[in-house]
Order: sequence, then structure tokens, then C-alpha cells
Amino acid sequence: MSKVTMKLDALTCPSCMTKIEGALSKKDGVQNVKVLFNASKIKADFDDSQVTAESLADTVTDLGYTVKSSKVKAL
Repeated sequence: MSKVTMKLDALTCPSCMTKIEGALSKKDGVQNVKVLFNASKIKADFDDSQVTAESLADTVTDLGYTVKSSKVKAL
């Protein structure tokens, strides 16, 4: 398992949180998705044998958000 933290451009509304959390939660191997609205960050635990941090960032980008940076650490 690994943890990814992604910094986004500013989120504009609370419904953005729900949209992002829902999309990432549906990905195989993803657990504990948390969007921090005020900090414009996403934190998620994921099984790196099933999904990559890059594909998670791509999912967020596909939703129309800009990922400014991403950090991954092993759990």
C-alpha cells in the first residue's frame, strides 16, 4: 500500500469534493479518499499493484482539475 497526496489548483465549490472522491473511490485498489477543500488537497491510500499514482492524477485531470504536485509514500 502507498499513500498519495495531490495538491490542486483551488477548488471552487464543495461539490468538487464529492465529484473527486466518488471518481477516485471507484478505481480498483483505492481506499480512504479524502479531499481537503480549504487546502485544495487530495489524500488517498492505494494498492500500487492495482493502480498507479499517475493514473489517479489522470483521473482528477479528466474531471477538469489541475494537479499541481503529487507526493507518494509507501505505507
